[in-house]
Amino acid sequence: MRFDIITIFPRMFDGLFSAGVVKKALDKGVLEIRIHDLRDYTTDKHRQVDDRPYGGLEGMVLKPEPIFRAVEAVRQSQDSLVCLLSPQGEVFNTRLAEQLAGYKQLILICGRYEGVDERVIEHLVDKEISIGDYILTGGELAAAVVVDAVSRFVPGVVGKEGSVERESFKGGLLDFPQYTRPRDFRGYKVPSVLFSGDHKKIARWRLKKALEKTLVRRPDLLKSRQLSSEEEELLKEIQEERKDS
Repeated sequence: MRFDIITIFPRMFDGLFSAGVVKKALDKGVLEIRIHDLRDYTTDKHRQVDDRPYGGLEGMVLKPEPIFRAVEAVRQSQDSLVCLLSPQGEVFNTRLAEQLAGYKQLILICGRYEGVDERVIEHLVDKEISIGDYILTGGELAAAVVVDAVSRFVPGVVGKEGSVERESFKGGLLDFPQYTRPRDFRGYKVPSVLFSGDHKKIARWRLKKALEKTLVRRPDLLKSRQLSSEEEELLKEIQEERKDS
């Protein structure tokens, strides 16, 4: 899969993809990430990418010409998607990350200043994406988040692909607690069920803990989940235990 990031601050990406899972995928050729300086697609001697908005408002707006030229130059595949990182976009989540991983090429435009000329959104961009309901100084950090999250769904990127299936949000639940050595740290002990050797008991404990964490921290996720009979039973147990505590 190929990512093309269009930005006026390409140096912001120095080092971001130089370690970890994404770096390994780049080395194997599973992923390709290219950073493009929007100023390279201007035609004036000042390399101007922005201008004052019509109507007299404060701030600057990214011009349409260099953005159109940049996207048209870097598009490599008909199976590509042009995305604008914008606080007005669809909120990014696991479902959307998995959907985006189905494309051969993602072209990510990093918004800046007061935004981009609306003609970019109407006639060039396929999807606007927001990583949350807050404002960043630009779309660069958001683009890096999208690349990292989407990459995990590209076959061959994550070593043990089953771990992606188990992660928080993938199945509509937060993840269950994880423990490692030592078994007893300062009197804080690992739950004994994890040493029982009974895989059914362990699986039930993990499901119950995932449901409990989701109920406490993100109850909205449970409203949209089709609960199994086992999950309904466990939720009743959790709610009774919380009443008594």
